Amino acid sequence: MGTLGGFRASVKTPPVLSLLLLAALTGCGPAPFQVSSDASGSISVAGRPGSSPFIAFLDLSGPTIGDVTSVSYSVEPRAGSVSKPVQATFSISALQTRGYVAETGRLTVPVFGLYPGSQNQATVGLQFSDASSQVVHVQITTGTYEDPHSVYDHRTILEARAAGRSLGFDFFAMKSSIDSVVVVDTDGEVRWVGNGTPSQAVIFDTNGFVVGSPNSAQFQRLELDGSSTSGQVVDPSVLDFTHNIDPGMMGLLAEFDVTGETDATVEEITRDGAVLATWKMGDLLSAYMTAHGDDPTTFVRPGVDWFHVNAATYDPSDDSVIVSSRENFVIKLDYTSGEPRWILGDPTKYWYTFPSLRAKALTLSEGGFYPIGQHATSITADGLLMVFNDGTASLNQPKGAPAGDSRSYSVVSAYAIDPLGMTAKEVWRFEHQPDLQSSFCSSSYEVGQSYLVNYAEATAGSTARLIGLDANRQVVFDFSYPNPGGCQTSWNAVPVPFDDLQFQ
Repeated sequence: MGTLGGFRASVKTPPVLSLLLLAALTGCGPAPFQVSSDASGSISVAGRPGSSPFIAFLDLSGPTIGDVTSVSYSVEPRAGSVSKPVQATFSISALQTRGYVAETGRLTVPVFGLYPGSQNQATVGLQFSDASSQVVHVQITTGTYEDPHSVYDHRTILEARAAGRSLGFDFFAMKSSIDSVVVVDTDGEVRWVGNGTPSQAVIFDTNGFVVGSPNSAQFQRLELDGSSTSGQVVDPSVLDFTHNIDPGMMGLLAEFDVTGETDATVEEITRDGAVLATWKMGDLLSAYMTAHGDDPTTFVRPGVDWFHVNAATYDPSDDSVIVSSRENFVIKLDYTSGEPRWILGDPTKYWYTFPSLRAKALTLSEGGFYPIGQHATSITADGLLMVFNDGTASLNQPKGAPAGDSRSYSVVSAYAIDPLGMTAKEVWRFEHQPDLQSSFCSSSYEVGQSYLVNYAEATAGSTARLIGLDANRQVVFDFSYPNPGGCQTSWNAVPVPFDDLQFQ
């Protein structure tokens, strides 16, 4: 007896089945499964390929299927793998909602996270209404995966994750502008590729990916089974998505180009595209600066990329939103009013010459690194503000205005903020040894006291580096990918829980 996704592998009559499912899953089109069984029983299984080598469908039928309350599956890791198995659990209502319970006595289980070009060993667990359960063992042979850009199937493992090296995540998603979303495990194996339009604006949300269009106000939701749906932001002023999508108070925080303003607007939208809140940084800062005696017209310059918003973070501790301006600073705003609460940024930049903005500046403890050209704001489990600290000076200040400091290497910085004392302290900093520089883009996120760091433009921009850090910020794995230019390979990367997907 063992467990699978929370199910105990006891036997429901007849005994546990052992099935061999062979699938030719290639990018050239699906081929049927060949199914054989070493035991007859009340449940039969047929197989169908999905839209990629990473996805398959199991069709289960029999008189006891109507008594199933939930289904789980687990994909056995390859020999030598350190990453956890891909695991997913579906309630029967989740399968019904997705159209996978078509008729009495028949249901379909989507299996994703398969190894391409491999014989995948998978185990399916069925839970029944009488509290009994059944386990089915299957083997799924998949076709090869060939990246048309020769990027994601050409990674170099600079440091492999060793057995026993603990991490709070086992899978991560790379946000690409040359391909759709690419999910990789911490052994460096590609485990899923989306079928959407390449875009920087991506978030993993409720067991799927939301991807904003770089050319319009439309967005797609990519399901892990290969299906997708489309929507649109209900704001006629929105022209396109520009950077990341982050979790909001109730919905999703996204950055937009809007009519009359370049890269300086954040909105919280619902998953249907309705707008919950809007922060137009030009309007908010103009109103604030004017009310406090400054002329904002030389700072806020519509039509120029004067702000360059690239991330936003909702802070539930004080109902605020933290916004990253690559050109200027990190700023915290009151969620409802948009009133600035504090600013953390390089005081040698142009913004600091305005008294109204300077009045909101946090004083950084001696020895700390100010955020410069930063990306990927987030709040750690212990309440610190974490950023990927690129170290690149401003690019679009007015002629003759100070662009601020710059550094020849990038770091990850985590700050403790004292809003009453108006001070900040860089509590810790991760500096890769030897130094790594990523002048633009990039990210760092915490999961379970470990970190995923993404250097989008390492090695003078020729590679992207994906690095996992343990709780002591020691390198656990280090993968390098070819980068065709800019931030194309992985402008941002985030851990995803492919080891524990729960579909309710």
